[in-house]
Amino acid sequence: MTYDILIVGAGVVGAALARGLSRTTASVAVLDSANDVGTGTSKANTAILHTGFDAAPGTLEARLVRRGYRLLGDYARAAGIAVERTGAILVAWNETEVEALPALKAKAEANGYDACRIVPAEEVYAALPHLGPGALAGLTVPDESIIDPWTPSLAFATEATANGAHLLLGREVTGVSVGASTTTVHTSAGDVTTTWLVNAAGLGADTLDRLLGHDRFTVTPRRGELLVFDKLAAPLVTRIVLPVPTALGKGVLVSPTAFGNVMLGPTAENLEDRTATNTSEGGFEFLRSKGERLMPRLFDEEVTASYAGLRASIDHPDYLIEVDAAQRYLLVGGIRSTGLTSALAIAEYAEEQLAAAGLNLPARPDPAPVPVMPNLGERFPRASQQPDRIAADPSYGEIVCFCERVSAGEIRDSLCCAVPAVDRAGVSRRTRATNGRCQGFFCGAAVDALITEHGRDPGPPCRIRQPEQNQQPEEQE
Repeated sequence: MTYDILIVGAGVVGAALARGLSRTTASVAVLDSANDVGTGTSKANTAILHTGFDAAPGTLEARLVRRGYRLLGDYARAAGIAVERTGAILVAWNETEVEALPALKAKAEANGYDACRIVPAEEVYAALPHLGPGALAGLTVPDESIIDPWTPSLAFATEATANGAHLLLGREVTGVSVGASTTTVHTSAGDVTTTWLVNAAGLGADTLDRLLGHDRFTVTPRRGELLVFDKLAAPLVTRIVLPVPTALGKGVLVSPTAFGNVMLGPTAENLEDRTATNTSEGGFEFLRSKGERLMPRLFDEEVTASYAGLRASIDHPDYLIEVDAAQRYLLVGGIRSTGLTSALAIAEYAEEQLAAAGLNLPARPDPAPVPVMPNLGERFPRASQQPDRIAADPSYGEIVCFCERVSAGEIRDSLCCAVPAVDRAGVSRRTRATNGRCQGFFCGAAVDALITEHGRDPGPPCRIRQPEQNQQPEEQE
């Protein structure tokens, strides 16, 4: 078939675009070289729902992050995606950083965020008693939040497929041919024909852009390595601890996670290799040196995991979202690390740009509702903690991953839902199985056996908790 719109890229932005465009009468497909959605930058980020307080005022990024914060917050409540408004404190460690705080507060106000306060060291340590010595002052950002970073991509894709969108995964783009009325995207699994092409390819966005004859930006992969500490470290960090930002980014932070751990990172290392998601000895030592100053007691706890992600840094100061009506082509590039927060706003803006370029997008008369997703948040009810679910289906009481309390029923569901897992990594992102202290040492074989048992069989329909069970935990004061 010839699709009305083909989106290249199945990360959180591509999935959000698919979700939004599938709510129109257009036929939509999403194409990606990976075998699952959200496997690139989207799965390896700092998992923070940003207020946009420190974005460059007046930029498209600032506008869409601010809008996306509200949209994703509302969507997460409807979909059962774990979000906690912990708040953040930006800590100044020297006089130069103290002098920068008023400008950061003014920037937040220019972005429409008026809740920041400059506080003395005493107030910083009252909120963060385990912070290392030497902090001089801080800037509070009470609405910064932590979020489950994996489920938004899956929820968007689930809703898109319910509206008829097609996921064309495991297809690497090898070329593009633009015709008079359609465009053919050549892939490793055959050609795909579309009327409009949307480039949300992240790290590969500049490569795809050049296949259409453009030369307007270059992606530089920026590797960010992070350390994940055991859940026993959670009482040490109740808020996001931010540094004063630099030209390379927001710097190394310490943050609680929605999964009950503590995270330290990221590094910021520009590379040439767009596949270099390996961790490094140098990255570990850098984070250790930073962490021991930020919070010395943190390294009394176990580091249970380390991982790295690549952000698509571009030689352009803002998001690059542009329409070429003659080619029936929309570029969504340079989204960087704020893409999780802004994804739904980007989709909204992209739809406006397509409509302005002449694409008729009538609303679908009966769009699918927001799906209620399985909860992965540590501070919300898990399936194995709900006696009524276990009574209805004993597999929810059969624990497979003891570190993360994941049941056989949850793993089965992850393999038979609308956007199913196809391997252990996919199961992990849908259930948290193998992500705990033992990193799959004890449960890996059992998880693999369930993948073999249910992966080729659609099995029973996914059972997901009801919306009324999605009670948010108390906010931090």
